[in-house]
Formats: sequence, structure tokens, C-alpha cells
Amino acid sequence: MKKTLFLAALMLTGSLSATAQTLGNLRIMAPAAPGGGWDQTSRAIQQVLQDTKTTGAVQVFNVPGAGGTIGLAQLLNSDGDGNLMMTMGLVMVGAIQTNKSKATLERVTPLARLTGEYEVLVVPAESKYQTMADLVAAWKQNPGLPMAGGSAGGTDHITVGLLAEAAGIDPTKINYIPFSGGGETLAALLGNQVAAGVSGYGEFEAQIKAGKLRALGISSKKRVKGINMPTFIESGLNVELANWRGIVAPPGISAAQKQALVAALDKMHASKEWKDTLAKRNWEDLYQSGSKFEVFLKVEQSRINKVLKNIGLVK
Repeated sequence: MKKTLFLAALMLTGSLSATAQTLGNLRIMAPAAPGGGWDQTSRAIQQVLQDTKTTGAVQVFNVPGAGGTIGLAQLLNSDGDGNLMMTMGLVMVGAIQTNKSKATLERVTPLARLTGEYEVLVVPAESKYQTMADLVAAWKQNPGLPMAGGSAGGTDHITVGLLAEAAGIDPTKINYIPFSGGGETLAALLGNQVAAGVSGYGEFEAQIKAGKLRALGISSKKRVKGINMPTFIESGLNVELANWRGIVAPPGISAAQKQALVAALDKMHASKEWKDTLAKRNWEDLYQSGSKFEVFLKVEQSRINKVLKNIGLVK
């Protein structure tokens, strides 16, 4: 019995050692400008992987542009690199279709779905719009009110389109101004260059709490604990949407390399440090790894295509 346990322990130690050796130092691409949701997620992963000593050093780098499709193209050109991962999500699924990107998700190696986050609509603190009803009334009179958010075809854009549709406004007439990172959207809001902005709650949280932005609504089904704002549904707009973020690897990596990356993410997800990160940032835990995420990704691409067609973003 003791001999069996010793051999099992020896095999486990060897397996962990081989995994660490396979992974080495990791790089995580955030395919957007600093400050946005993908950047925040990438740096959260970096922090937890290093704090838990799951991997060696982890470097995060940014490749902004075109809803993440520039970064995606770079990932696809890194065929076989088992030490590279890219943060992605619902935004990229939509951007691929609206940008008619030649780089698609068909060739990536899916690793895991990580988190979900609800969308919020905010206005500058000095805005005359005190409630969603105020904004919607003005929006109906002028469908061209400028609304800022992330890349064209992404979750923010979809949210604005769905809100317009729910309010009885032609989604094809909205004036949506896309930015590649949360920092740029925030600057446009604080500079009073737009009437409102839409993004994940985490990107606006600090400015909402500081009183620089006023939150008018959130895309959850019911009020979220710790976030004091009405839902869009409460304001009479039947819009419910959760953004999700995941992580993928380049094509052409070996089965062993994929297994090592998924194992590292599984360990990260199970850690107290990751649970604390989710709570601190008000991210929903939507973790799903390996083959389950692979199936989800295929279904999600089909679903988003239908949504984009319904609100006139793609033909």
C-alpha cells in the first residue's frame, strides 16, 4: 500500500514538474488598449497566476484595434506557441462579424470562459439626464445623440442597439462612437463629448463612486448586490445582457501544451486569490474550461450573428 502511494506521489510530482516546464514564462495578449475590460482581465490573470506560483513569470502586452481582430490575427500567426494566451470574449465575437474580419475564431485553441460582467449606461455628473426616462425621451427626439462605448459590434454596441430597439428607436439610426479602450471612452465622457457611455461596470466603477459619472441603468435581470443602480428592465426597457470574457491559445499547439494551460487556469480558478478578485471587481463567475468552452464558443458565435442582424449591425 505504501509503495503504491509512493509511486502515485512520484507520478504526480513528475506530472506537475512537466507541466511547469512546458509552460515556462507565459505571455498574455490583451487585444485592446490599456484600461479596458480585456486589459483588466489579463492583468488579473497575471497577478493570480504569479501569486499562486501556478506558472513562472507572466507578461501582459496590448495589441489594440478593430475589436480585438488585429490581436487575433497576430495570435493566429503565432502557430504552435504554447506559452502564449489571448484574452477575448463577446466583444470579439461581434467585432469579427461587423468588421468582416479575415481572422476568425475557427482556428484558435479554446481554453476557458472566465467571467461575466453586466453593462451599465452612464452620463457625466453634470448631465441634464437624471434617469433613463430622461435620456430615452431626448433620444426619441434625436436618435443621433452620441453614445460612446467599445469597439463596433462589441457588447457595448449591442447593448446600445438593444436599448434603442426596446425604446422604439430605429437601431440603424443610432450614433454610436466606438473606442478601442475603456480609457478613451471615459475621456470622451468626462470631456462632455458624448451624451452617454456604455461599458462593463468595472470600467466605470471608480468614476461612479467618485461622483464624476452618474449611472442610469444596468443590464442585469435584477439588481446586483453591491451595485446601487436600477436595471434597464425597471426603467421599462426589456434589455438583459451579460458580457463574458474568456481566454484562448494559438492554433497548432500540442495536446500536452493545451492540457498544461487548461490545468493552470483550473488551478487559478479554484484559488482564493481568484475568488477574491471576482468579488472585488464584481465579476460573475462563469468558468468553463476545455471542451465545454469549445462547444459554448461555437454556439455563441451563431447566437450573436442573429442578434447583430436583428439590430441592423450586419446583413
